Amino acid sequence: MFKKLSSSLLIVSACVFSSCTPTVKQEIAILPTPVSLTEQSGSFVLKDGMKIGVSDQSLFPAVGYLQEILRNVISSSVEVTTDKNQVDMYFQLKDTGGKPGSYKLQSTPEYIQVEANDYSGIISAITTIRQLLPAAIEVQGEKQTYSIPVVQIEDVPRFEWRGFMLDASRHFWSKDEVKHVLDLMSLYKLNKFHWHLSDDQGWRIEIEKYPLLTEKGAWRKFNEQDRICMARAKEEDNTDFLIPEDKIRIVEGDTLYGGYYTHDDIKEIVAYATQRGIDVIPEIDMPGHFLAAISQYPELACDGLIGWGETFSSPVCPGKDATLEFCQNVFKEVFELFPYEYVHMGGDEVEKANWKKCPLCQKRIRTEKLGSVEELQAWFVRDMEKFFLANGKRLIGWDEVVADGLSSDAAITWWRSWAKDALPTATAQKQKVIACPNEYFYFDYAQDQNSVKKILAYDPCSDDRLSPEQKKYIWGVQANLWSEWIPTMKRIEYLIVPRMIALSEIAWAEPAAKPSLEEFYRQLVPQFKRMDVMRVNYRVPDLQGFYKVNAFIDETTVDLTCPLPGTEIRYTTDGSMPTKESTLYNGALDVTETTDFAFRTFRPDGSPSDVAHTKYVKAPYAEAVTAPAALQPGLKAVWHDFRGNLCADIDAAPVKGEYVVESVSIPEEVKGNIGLVMTGYLEVPADGIYTFALLSDDGSTLTLDGELLGDNDGAHSSVEIIVQKALKAGLHPIEVRYFDCNGGVLQMELVNEKGEKEMLPGAWLKHEVHARV
Repeated sequence: MFKKLSSSLLIVSACVFSSCTPTVKQEIAILPTPVSLTEQSGSFVLKDGMKIGVSDQSLFPAVGYLQEILRNVISSSVEVTTDKNQVDMYFQLKDTGGKPGSYKLQSTPEYIQVEANDYSGIISAITTIRQLLPAAIEVQGEKQTYSIPVVQIEDVPRFEWRGFMLDASRHFWSKDEVKHVLDLMSLYKLNKFHWHLSDDQGWRIEIEKYPLLTEKGAWRKFNEQDRICMARAKEEDNTDFLIPEDKIRIVEGDTLYGGYYTHDDIKEIVAYATQRGIDVIPEIDMPGHFLAAISQYPELACDGLIGWGETFSSPVCPGKDATLEFCQNVFKEVFELFPYEYVHMGGDEVEKANWKKCPLCQKRIRTEKLGSVEELQAWFVRDMEKFFLANGKRLIGWDEVVADGLSSDAAITWWRSWAKDALPTATAQKQKVIACPNEYFYFDYAQDQNSVKKILAYDPCSDDRLSPEQKKYIWGVQANLWSEWIPTMKRIEYLIVPRMIALSEIAWAEPAAKPSLEEFYRQLVPQFKRMDVMRVNYRVPDLQGFYKVNAFIDETTVDLTCPLPGTEIRYTTDGSMPTKESTLYNGALDVTETTDFAFRTFRPDGSPSDVAHTKYVKAPYAEAVTAPAALQPGLKAVWHDFRGNLCADIDAAPVKGEYVVESVSIPEEVKGNIGLVMTGYLEVPADGIYTFALLSDDGSTLTLDGELLGDNDGAHSSVEIIVQKALKAGLHPIEVRYFDCNGGVLQMELVNEKGEKEMLPGAWLKHEVHARV
């Protein structure tokens, strides 16, 4: 039985344990949000000499993890036993009837007890204990006495798959860096680590049968992505973009950059993850994204066809039996290193032009009675799945493989937001689906004020095309971090925190239990304190109080707020980058002339945020124009077959169609390579300063009264800008330009005086009656 102490003895013992020093207690703010939490008075005091009991020796690694967490609180002399009697903490495997990962935690002034269905549930409880403790436990310092509040928690995850993908090909991450990512995942109850180990830019896993893959394929001369990173480091005064010197070597006078994992490295990292309740899913991407291997073993490709096609790199040649054998031999070694039953084989973004010209591929198409190169890829994927199943593994592929005829043993990673049929198709085929649509979960994408909000609002089960039975096959959610422009762990931290915490919230909590956005940000404050102690380079939430373009007539005030206490804001008005030496923002600023501001937030340790650029424009109300002819509702939209990256170039592309649109959005018929030019008039009902929100993926521009008002141009993920202009009542010429190559997003809304977004009234949009449609 557990230790039982009387109330008076408890008071005395607590004083003895703490040498009568104050006990540090943590405000309760656990993320992801527990299903049920009841707090009572009192606390459990941690102390040296504690005794921890487990119901099964299989939990010894979990207790070892707990001891690592508490290493700065208690000595290493903690006794661990399978005896339940006279222990301070007891961890028990018990059939609680919940899902994998669920647990019950009870703390009293005398003991802590945890019950869980499985090992992962024990780990979930341990991470909750970690968050119940003050942030100061994360760093070694003067020993203090810490306590855990008396609570009862019953907790269960919504989804079994709560994942994070790290791309180690574009930039290589050391063992310690990978372990750091795993520690962050565990802290927030993420349990699937998808490890992207090969791609065109680098091969990162030792394959003993093919040594050139790492001897040469793991190293490269600096490429364009590396040069962009180095340029950003200089332009933005940000060392997070510098190429790490410890991953550079000189070989025969050439500067080479990279690295790889040996078999022993892999085993060490897998063991580290397993202790923390995390399954590791390796990805060897094929038949495309395979250039790092093909460059060393050119016989894998269609003869003489190596390099880059119109869109992607040259794939392997599925017409060669030797290529199939190579791929299988690679996976044989991979299977031995990773115990989890699922392995990812990619299958995305395959440039098939070579296959149309390759005699061996065409022969394979005839032999296998296939009808096209698309069916040839499907045949390759099915052949690989047979090999996986024969070797006791199950295949995961990106959503391009959803129509390839895979068995229900396979799982699909749905990443293309625009491939909206992938989710219902896969679930109808009884294939598990990991939802990670890029619009929400590509954490390498730029962040803005809506990033966390969008994640918290996402629910893969909200698709009304899914039956209750199909929803059972939604395995969970995952974030992906592609590292083309991410050379350092500090940059990774900046991009994933706090988005990773928001991901954990929707992966764990049921929609009805999720906190509001305001409450979530309130609960983030103690999480940020923990990140400060852990020296994690998280992103400070966006400054509030201004738009991208702000209009005023005579004078105005810049009144900023930062959601995170303890930060300082520096700014410039001369176009230079704000530094720690720039002017400190101490309060509201009066503005009487047009001014360009650059604001930058600095955390207490001096780490900077991205720069926020905003323009305050002093101008009178823009005059309305007289209609040149009779007008009809809507804007004229011209669709161009555009493949560029700048809105100004759209007109030069061939015209594919013309439409009249009732809103600033992509017409339903417009797909593929998109270049849209929308023109007409905006008719506003009264004099006033109007605020417009322009959201696009990729680029867009808004021109009003012949003036470029909103510049959201360039290739990028979903980004929203908000701009203002003072307008007189009546008609104002408007032009909206937009481009995308993969069915992105375009939306323009009106922002009212309360800051709330509304649909731009369709009645405000007009075009000339003689416009050809």
